[in-house]
Amino acid sequence: MNTRRIRLAASVKGLGYHASGWMISGVPPLADFGLYRRMAEIAERGLFDMLFIPDRLAAAMYDVPRGALGRASTVTDLEPLTVLAALSPLTHSIGLAATMSTTFQEPYTIARFFASLDHVSGGRAAWNVVTSTLKEEARNHGMETMPPKAVRYARAEEAVDVVTGLWDSWDADAFVRDTRTGRYFDPAKVRRLEHHGPHFRVDGPLNVPRTPTGRPVVVQAGASPAGRELAGRTAEIVYTVQNDLSEAQTYYADVKERAVAHGRDPAGLLVLPGILPVLGETRAAARDRLHRLQEQIDPQLGLAHLALFLGDLSELDLDGPIPDLDDDPAVPSRRRLWLQMAHERNLTIRQLYQTTAIANGHLEAVGTATDVADVMEEWFTQGAADGFNVMSALAPHDLEGFVRLVVPELQRRGLFRSRYESTTLRGNLGLERH
Repeated sequence: MNTRRIRLAASVKGLGYHASGWMISGVPPLADFGLYRRMAEIAERGLFDMLFIPDRLAAAMYDVPRGALGRASTVTDLEPLTVLAALSPLTHSIGLAATMSTTFQEPYTIARFFASLDHVSGGRAAWNVVTSTLKEEARNHGMETMPPKAVRYARAEEAVDVVTGLWDSWDADAFVRDTRTGRYFDPAKVRRLEHHGPHFRVDGPLNVPRTPTGRPVVVQAGASPAGRELAGRTAEIVYTVQNDLSEAQTYYADVKERAVAHGRDPAGLLVLPGILPVLGETRAAARDRLHRLQEQIDPQLGLAHLALFLGDLSELDLDGPIPDLDDDPAVPSRRRLWLQMAHERNLTIRQLYQTTAIANGHLEAVGTATDVADVMEEWFTQGAADGFNVMSALAPHDLEGFVRLVVPELQRRGLFRSRYESTTLRGNLGLERH
C-alpha cells in the first residue's frame, strides 16, 4: 500500500508575508516571541512536520524608492535559533528549522548550534543552508562587497561537508561512563575531522555529543544550477519557488535526478515548494480577499520589493509595462522568475508588485478549502512536490485558517497524517537516521 503523505512546513516570517500587513486590522502589533509561540502552537495542532524561520543578517533600511524607509515592519526580527530553543520545551513533535548562512558563519559554529538545538528539542532540529545575497549583510560582517556567487557556493559545498562531518564526530555509544575503570568515553569511538580545504581548516571533533537521530536535518533552497547541485548532493529538504505546475515538475525531476547521480535514494530528498493559501467560503470570496490584500500593499513598499531585484522603477508609470531589463548574474533566479511572470501575463509594474510582494513569486492557491486542497493534491500526485512550505500573508490568521479548513480536507482524502508518527523530525518525515 502506498503510504506517501504530504509534508508540511510552516514558514514564519514576522507578522506575515504581506508587505504592509501591520496596517491591517487584527494583525498583532509586533512580531514578538508570543507570536512565534502562537504560530508554533497552531502548526503543531495542524500536525505540521516543521516550523521554519527564515533569516537575514541586516536590518531592512532600504529607501529605494525614496520615501520607502520606515514603512515596513520587517526592519527587525528575532534571532531564529534563540526563538526555536525557547519553543522547544513548549512543543513536543514539530520540527524546528532555522536559516544560517555559510558565507558569514564558520562550520564549527553552525554544527555546534544545530547539534545543541537537536539535543534540546529531542531530535527536531533542521538547518536551512543559505549563501546570502545582500550587500548589507556582507558589510555587517567585515566585507566591502558580497563574494561572487561561485565563491559563495563553493564555500557552502565545503561548509556542509564540514558540518556533517563534525556531527559524525562521536559514535552513539562513545560515552561508556565506566566507574570501574574511570573511563568516561571510549577514545576509539570519537574522530577528529582534520579537514584542510580551500575555505576552512577544522580539526574537530565537535564538542557536542551525537544527536538523538544522528544528525539534524539539512534543508536547502536553490534554483540555479549550482543550488540544484548542492541540493541534490546534500539536502534532505529542498524549498523552491515555483508557481507553474509544468516548471515545478521539471525542477522536481531535476533535483531528484541529481540526488540519484550522487548515489542517493531520491525519496530521501523532499521537495517543498512555497505556497501561500488565500481562503474564502466561496471562490469569489477568496478572490475578493486576495484583491483586497493586493490593494492594501503600500505602493512605496511594492516598488521597494521590486527594487531588490529589478532596480528602482519609481520614475516609471505604475500602470505601464515592465521595461526591458538586462540579465543580472548576481541574482538570476528571482529576477528571471519575476520578469518571465511579467512578460507571460502582460503585467504592469503595479500588477507585478501586487503579484509578488505577498507570495514573493511562490504559488498562490486562492479559493475554498477544497480548491486549495485540489491544487496541493495535483502538485503532490503529478510529480511536482513532496509537500509544501506554507506561507501566511497575515500571521497568525492565515495559518489558523489553513489548519482549521485545509488540513481536515487533506486528511479526508488520505493525503495527510491524522497523528504524529514520531517525536523526532526524521521520524515524522520518514528520513533515515544517521
